[in-house]
Amino acid sequence: MRVTRSVVAGVGAFLPERVVTNAELARRLDTSDEWIRERTGIRERHIVAEGECTSDLAIAASQAALKDAHLHAKDIDLIVLATATPDETFPATATTVQAKLGMRHGAAFDIQAVCSGFIYAVATADNFIKAGQAKHCLVIGAETFSRILDWKDRTTAVLFGDGAGAIVLSAHEGTGKSSDRGVLTTHIFSDGRYHDLLYVDGGPSKTKTTGHVRMEGKEVFRHAINNISDAIEKAIKTVDLSVEDVDWFVPHQANQRILDGTAKRVGISSSRVISTVAKHANTSAASVPLALAEAVNDGRIKRNNLVLLEAMGGGFTWGSALIRW
Repeated sequence: MRVTRSVVAGVGAFLPERVVTNAELARRLDTSDEWIRERTGIRERHIVAEGECTSDLAIAASQAALKDAHLHAKDIDLIVLATATPDETFPATATTVQAKLGMRHGAAFDIQAVCSGFIYAVATADNFIKAGQAKHCLVIGAETFSRILDWKDRTTAVLFGDGAGAIVLSAHEGTGKSSDRGVLTTHIFSDGRYHDLLYVDGGPSKTKTTGHVRMEGKEVFRHAINNISDAIEKAIKTVDLSVEDVDWFVPHQANQRILDGTAKRVGISSSRVISTVAKHANTSAASVPLALAEAVNDGRIKRNNLVLLEAMGGGFTWGSALIRW
């Protein structure tokens, strides 16, 4: 049986120049480098400069991904940008990226699933490709979370950073077997009952303000390991593989304890986990593609490796994607 697969043709990433260390935060908040590292694994985060927008980060990551794929903007049929921090309420930040890349055709839109956004975007682009409606898709995760943080709240201010990552998905013919290169399966979920555990206390319709991130950390931690583990197990079973077949696990970079707990729960060795949370903290929808790009660029992820992606975010939303590189 011949099928259409969405193969990763290129990866790209971008982090703002400014680095904020734990020590710098400790000078303004009731916290310490040791406290942050012990509870989260985070050492530093990148923060956008004044006037630097989500679209700026997304464009830089996209240009790197296009170069890696040996493609140009004119080759792209669809842009799917995952973000919870758009440049404006509307239009979609993806259309700004489209215009500045010089893409004059196709379509571009945003997806809002917070930290799970990149997984949702991969699932969306993959389905467009499988339906024959796109040949090359630019999939982006980009955030300027520093703009919605309460910098007096140490429970959230120490956790997040800014950045962007992107991949190009291209249509290729496959056999329908798990040995095919490309996206093998995606699973996305949500449960709106848990809104109050992780949300932003503002919005154009409700408060006419942007608002700030609010979180019940312990409850989010508990749900994260359970929900993510379930999504991972569904992905593995769908393609009739086992966790031992996974070469690399690229999780949402929220907290090192969540990364470790999830890997242990599903039986993935820590040596196969890609962790970048220490260097850029939780960049929401950008964290998975940022970690992915680092592991590809340093040579860990190689052709034909089986790569497992996962994330969970406010909503709650969560999901997984299994990709043969």
